[in-house]
Amino acid sequence: MADLYSVSQKDLEFAPQNELQKKKLARDQKHFAEKQAAVAAKAKAQEELLVEMQGKLAKYEAEYAAQQEEESRLKAEAKANGGFYKPADPKVLLVVRIRGVNKLCPRVRKIFQLFRLLQLHNAAFVKVNKASLNMLKHIEPFCTFGYPDLETVRKLIYKRGYLRTGPMGARSRVRITDNMQVADLLGEYGVRGVEDIVHEILTCGPHFRQVNRALWTFKLHAPRGGFIAKRHGFNEFRKGDWGNREQYINQLVQKML
Repeated sequence: MADLYSVSQKDLEFAPQNELQKKKLARDQKHFAEKQAAVAAKAKAQEELLVEMQGKLAKYEAEYAAQQEEESRLKAEAKANGGFYKPADPKVLLVVRIRGVNKLCPRVRKIFQLFRLLQLHNAAFVKVNKASLNMLKHIEPFCTFGYPDLETVRKLIYKRGYLRTGPMGARSRVRITDNMQVADLLGEYGVRGVEDIVHEILTCGPHFRQVNRALWTFKLHAPRGGFIAKRHGFNEFRKGDWGNREQYINQLVQKML
């Protein structure tokens, strides 16, 4: 009976305390070294990306300046020949919702959903094509739109820019804080920084759709000083707010940032 509860000396042997401490210390040192290596690798990648984006920024600035200079030259040439200069048709529109959800028909609600303008004062970029122009005709009395310039696109992305991350159905709204976020999300399309996003949106590049879908809808506030008259159009005799503002959309957005 006594043998039933007896414990052998072998069962009572444990590793010495100092051996356990040595193993724990070695494990902690390994984890610390791996963490330090990961931090160093990330810092190096960020530094390389920063240098790359600085080079791209200089290239983009030269491209914008050359485009502006060419447009000025064509205007002067047309004026000297007694003609008129017609600039190229815009490729991108900035649409801002200025009316709420009350008294909207189902078609208008659906178009706002397609444009991702779900709330008052939401703004989004829209590529100009036949389909988008037809949809704008139905929602024109409830929104205003126009042609954004470089300054407006930059301010929107830098001040109010958020990325849509995560799987479909569980999207997260993440603020753009550095180029690494953009590179991780859009690197496969050659978009590796914030300035790449600005350039792709402004020029309506080949990956405009992917970049625009990766951006969360811009949430703006009411313009400083308020709207003039939402029930009247911008181009009506009695000046209002809804409709096509062309280049004057930039002045409105500046007040809503």
